[in-house]
Order: sequence, then C-alpha cells, then structure tokens
Amino acid sequence: MESSARVLDPTGITVGEFFRVHGEALQLKLAGKEAGFDRKIREPTINRPGLALAGFHKYFAWKRIQVFGSAELAFLRSLPEDEVRARFHDLCRLHIPCAVFSRSAVIPPALLDEARVARLAVFRTPMITKLFVNAATIALENDFAPSTLEHGCMVDILGTGVLLRGASGIGKSEAVLGLIERGHSLVSDDVTRLRAYEHRELIGTSPPSTRNHMEIRGVGILNILEIFGVGAIREEKRLDLVVTLKDWQECEEVDRIGLDQDNYTLLGISVPHLTIPVRPGRDMARLVEVAALDQKLKRLGHDAAKEFNRRLLARMNPTEEAPGA
Repeated sequence: MESSARVLDPTGITVGEFFRVHGEALQLKLAGKEAGFDRKIREPTINRPGLALAGFHKYFAWKRIQVFGSAELAFLRSLPEDEVRARFHDLCRLHIPCAVFSRSAVIPPALLDEARVARLAVFRTPMITKLFVNAATIALENDFAPSTLEHGCMVDILGTGVLLRGASGIGKSEAVLGLIERGHSLVSDDVTRLRAYEHRELIGTSPPSTRNHMEIRGVGILNILEIFGVGAIREEKRLDLVVTLKDWQECEEVDRIGLDQDNYTLLGISVPHLTIPVRPGRDMARLVEVAALDQKLKRLGHDAAKEFNRRLLARMNPTEEAPGA
C-alpha cells in the first residue's frame, strides 16, 4: 500500500528561518545589522570558500552557507586591506546565502562594509570550525528532508513508533488514549508530519498547532501533557509500524496467521503494515499494543507466525525411520 498524502519537499530555506530555528543551538550571533534574511539556502551542506577567496570561481558552491575558519582568515590577513575588500566583494557578487565566522573571530572591517553594501547576513559563532560544520550539516539535512502530512495518530509503544490510520470516527484517538493510560507516549493526534531522514527511515512528529493535544468526540480537546504528565509526550519518533483500523464488515479477508507481510510506502520508504478489524467489544488499544510488541520481536529476529508454520510443517511430514530400525 502506498500513501497518497501531500509531499512537502522544500527547495530551500531562508537565512532568517535557519537563524531562528538553529541560531541558539549553533551559538550564532549576528555581526552588524540584520540584512539578507530572505536569501535562500538551497543546499543542505556547508562550504568553506578558500578557493573562491583565492580567485577560483569555476566550481564554487554558492548555494551553501559559507564558513570562514582559521585558514580563510589567515589568508585574508596576509593581503592588503584593499585586496581583502576586493576578494570579499567578488564573493558577495556570487549571491551566497550568508557568511559564518567560527571561533568568535574578529571580522575584518572591510568584510563587514562589503557585506553591508551587498545586504549579506554575517554571523559569528564561538564553535570551532569542524564542530560547527558538522552540527550545521545535520540541522540542514533535517530541514531539507522530504516530508509529508499523513492523516492519522502516532504513538510510541515501548520504543516502537506506531501510526494509526483509518476512516474518520473509527476510533483512532480513543485507541491512542487507551495506550497513553497504559503508560505509552503520544507523538501526534489526527495529523502526523513525517520526514524521510537520510532516505532510510521515517521520523514522525506533530504539527506545532496540535502538539500535546488530542480531540476525543464527546469530550473535546484534551491537553495530554497537563493531564498525564511529561512522560506521556514524545516530540518525535521513528516510524516502525503502520496500523489501519477498518470496520469489520468492510474487511473482505482477515489474515488469521500473519505469514504475509504487508507494507505501507511513504516517501519511497516501506514500513510494515497491519489491518485490524474494528467491531464493538474489541479492545483496540490492547490489540495495537500487542501488534507493536510483536513487531519489536520481529525486528529482533523472532517471527511467531513463521515459527509456528515451521513447527506445523514438521509435524505434517512423516519422520524418517532411523537406519537399522
């Protein structure tokens, strides 16, 4: 099964967004006046502009954040001031998103003057260059990861991330509420945002507007954080299992054994998928909990359905008599 949800695949983020979201973690401080915050960062990685400062622009990665470390500053300090101004002027003409100076470096006044004229954002960070490059690259990879909005609730069941799908009113939120009462954690209610991290796993989270809240028909909006405490909330979780709740009468065929593994595809990544029939009297929270624990066992190499099938086949095959009997 493949999702038809709308894919949100950004072509870039603005410098202002990057600074607002990651500025504190990366210890960024604006050097000079605010400018160029509407420029786009178009590639999820970092560039050190040493070759460009030396005059080689043929293969210059201008779409990336430009980081000035000790090597770049040492080179610029070896040049006369008018040459420093000219080199940085040429760099600004290439429409770079912004410039970051590591190690709380003293920025040459000529560079700040050229940045002001070009309306280029310049930042300073106390982090050493290597650590800043690593941290900023991870942050950008998260920002640029393809994402989608999926109609469904997500819950963390003892380390297994489960997305509950189903028609409106089928009982998804009620099942999740029952799981929270059993000690599990809410990730999102009604709508889940999923992003493909490094194109190998899906990470689910809640849209900011509904985070920590649930809607229960007949009760209203609940603040799960205030009612059940901080342990009942999980900001994000890897998706390990998709469960679709479906009315019993609409299920044409119910899998009684579980040998055939179904998958649900999101953003090109396949996740194990189960369809659980719903009818009065069934404890859906308990069934979803057991399905998640069974999926956890499968990841550890223990598949109950396959083990049962092997034992059954062994009983059906006649045992050969030992030689000489």
